[in-house]
This record gives sequence, C-alpha cells and structure tokens, in this order.
Amino acid sequence: MIDAILVPNRGEIAVRIARACREIGIRSILGHAANDDVRFVRRFFDDAVPLKSYLDVNSVIDAARASGADAIHPGYGFLSERAELAAACEEAKIIFIGSTAESIAAMGSKAHSRHLMQRLGVPVVPGYDGDDQTNFQAEADRIGYPVLVKASAGGGGKGMKIVRERGELQPQIESARREAMKAFGDDRLLLEKYIEEPRHVEFQIFGDGRGEVVHLFERDCSIQRRHQKVVEETPAPRYSEELRQRMAQAAVAAARGVGYRNAGTVEFIVTPDGEFYFLEMNTRLQVEHPITEQVTGVDLVRAQIDVAGGKPMPWAQSELRQRGHAIEVRVYAEDPDDRFLPQSGKIALYAEPSGPGVRVDAGVAQGSEIGVSYDPMLAKLVCYAESRDACIDRVDRALRDYTILGVRTNVSWLRRVVTHEAFRDGRVSTRFLVEHEESLGRGTPEVVSAVAAVLSSAGVLAGRPGGVSPPRVTSVWDALGSWGR
Repeated sequence: MIDAILVPNRGEIAVRIARACREIGIRSILGHAANDDVRFVRRFFDDAVPLKSYLDVNSVIDAARASGADAIHPGYGFLSERAELAAACEEAKIIFIGSTAESIAAMGSKAHSRHLMQRLGVPVVPGYDGDDQTNFQAEADRIGYPVLVKASAGGGGKGMKIVRERGELQPQIESARREAMKAFGDDRLLLEKYIEEPRHVEFQIFGDGRGEVVHLFERDCSIQRRHQKVVEETPAPRYSEELRQRMAQAAVAAARGVGYRNAGTVEFIVTPDGEFYFLEMNTRLQVEHPITEQVTGVDLVRAQIDVAGGKPMPWAQSELRQRGHAIEVRVYAEDPDDRFLPQSGKIALYAEPSGPGVRVDAGVAQGSEIGVSYDPMLAKLVCYAESRDACIDRVDRALRDYTILGVRTNVSWLRRVVTHEAFRDGRVSTRFLVEHEESLGRGTPEVVSAVAAVLSSAGVLAGRPGGVSPPRVTSVWDALGSWGR
C-alpha cells in the first residue's frame, strides 16, 4: 500500500491531490520549483521539498527519495505524459500514479497512435503519417485542402497549422517544424484532413492495466482558444444516444488495445453530420475531470491512488450512471481586451462564489503572487444542476459572484461566453470563439464590476437610484472614487 505521495506540480491540481491524500490518510509531499509562489498550495500538504524544475525527471526522483515518498502523482502538464518519468519510477521502485511507460510512449506519438487505432478498428481522420518527411506536398494534394499540419509529438496546439491553399503549405510546414522542435525537441510532422466546424468530444476512461477498462461518459470540450480548452461540459449537448454509444465503444477499444492503466481520455473530432474520428489519447488525469465527478458521483483522484496501490477497479461499467449536467470554466489571469495577454501581479482581493452545485478548484488565494513563468490559470469554476439550462444559469450567477482584484482576469468574458445565445442552444464547435468574437467583445470593465460587487455586498450601493451604472475607469482607485462621489 502507498504511504506517502510526492506531487511535483503546482496550483489547483496539486491542491486537489493533497485533499485526496488527506481523506485517505496518506502523507502528501509537495515538490515545487524555487521561483514559484506556493504559499497557498503548501498549506494543504504535510511536507514540501524543492525541485530544480518541474520538468527535471532526476530532480523529481531525488525529491521522492529524500522525502520518503513511495509514490509520485504527476497531476497534469509538466511530466505527466513523459514516459521517462514512469520508467524512472519503475527503476527506482517508486509507484507511478498513472499509466505505464509503454502506454505513454505509444500514445505520445501521434503517428504511432494513428497506426495503432487503425489496427484496432477505431476511425481516424484521413491523412499522412509516414516516415518520408519530404513527401508532404504530394500527400496534401491527395488528401485535399484544407489540411492540418501537426507535430507528431506533444499537443496543446503547438506545431499545429491550418493550410487552406497549396501555396501556403511549405511556409506553414517550416513554421510548424520550428514550433515542434522548440516545444518537444522533435520536429517530425504529420498531415490530416482539416474538418470544418468540428466538435471536440473526449471520453473519460479508466483501466486496471490487466485488460479491464471502463468509460465514465463523454465531455464536450469544443469551446477552445488557440487549441486550448476554455469551457467543458457533460453530457455533450445535441448528440444522439446511438452516437454516444459508438464513441464510447471506440474509446474503450482504444484503451484496452494498449493495456491501459489508471485514468486517461480518448479524444475524438466529430463532424457536423455525426461522423467521428480518433484525435489522440491523453495518458493522464485531465484538467476537466471535475465535471465527470459531478455527474457520476465518483472520485477520480482517489480511484487513481487506490488502483496504483494495488486495489481492484472500483467500478464495473454497469454501475456507472450519469445524472444532471455539469460545466467547467477556466479562470485565467489574462486580459480579454488585449489579445488575452497573461497578467502578473499580486491578488489584492479574492472571494470565491459558493452555494448549491458550485465547486471551485483553486490554486491561489488573496495575497498570491501571479508570475510570468507558468500557466496563468488561477482556478476552475465547476457548476452542477439537474438540467443544462439550469447549469448555465448557475455558472452565470457564480461568475457574477466571483471577485478577483489586483490582476485582470477573464471572468467577465466567460460570462459572455456561457450566456451567448448559440452556447445556450448547444450550437458549439471548435470555431465558436472565432465566429462569435465580435459579440463576445468588450463588456463592462471587469475591475469595475468586481468593485461594484464588493461594495454592493457591503451595502455601500444600497438605495442608489437607477442601479449601478459604473463609468469607464482604469483602476480600482478610480472605481472606488467614482462611487464615493
């Protein structure tokens, strides 16, 4: 059994794992980089050790040994999908809470995973993933434009380019190679047919590494900016039960085909006419796992730890049910009015929403310093309700109640997304934000809205005739001054 877990990660996912450890009675150790403000996260852990870097495998293994940890939970991001860490854990006799090095390596290469899915009978997007990296022009002509140039290694939209005309292909290939080499140290590419107006649907899967695999239903992750997910929900809207079942069967077949162990996802691109194609497998816990927990009533992180520690699969497929609807929005320190540029600074005031069906997984608190070295996600707001419409209303209310001052965030912009007529109607695709960019544009300055919420809750604005109609201001102090006049 596991006695102590090292978590070489940061932010809300580190807190999430530490809470699970405390519930089980397992000692938790935070592995953190020296340049990271971990004061808030540290309070949830029993101990902490420094790392040279979140990306240094040897530093992580050394930290586990020094702290007495007999297991490592990588969370997501950083080393979570690095086969080298899983292999190093095996060599050091440390339990890796995740999939095997073999499965991670097999799914880490998009070309290899495409070949494997084809052998398993899982539909893949028409494309080219051969070894001849000089033959792309002829293959793109064969596939037909538009085509998608993709890095064979890695993900997150890096090394990914849409090519709509023949003359654009070579410059985009060169650009994709540079990005892929910088991000992954591997400049190999592949081509796929680009599907217009696709939806991005993923299935949460869980395996015991001995052939038993279950799925915990689907999540729609179509609302994306620059290939990064922003809003996720489950169940996916506007899908027939027959299509869901076919995708679920394909997801389980894919996971079973690699002898999958622990939590992961199988991701699909779905066309407007209901065809679906394998996109990739993420061999780790997903950022959006809380919405699956909300509608199924399971604890995925605890299940990860239990199975890694030798316990049997916690559920049979027949025992898993969905109830209600859940939506997650990602709260970032970024400026939606200025190209979504990441923001830095100190959080001067922080107040989370609460109430029935509202969950906040946060990695910051009042006083936290937001730097420029890491992803600017501050928290995930997760809402649950009996119906999709009620869930959207709850997300809107919770975002209105979310107050963050000191750094600009995307909270007001997220409200505009979830209350947009097309989103409420379930008419979503990966081009949603591009197509509705104008109508999702500038709203009331967020800092003014936040100050208004705080002053209103304190009774300062009570009885003001005509309600709150804040002037356009540029700072918290201007906002406070305007209401004081």
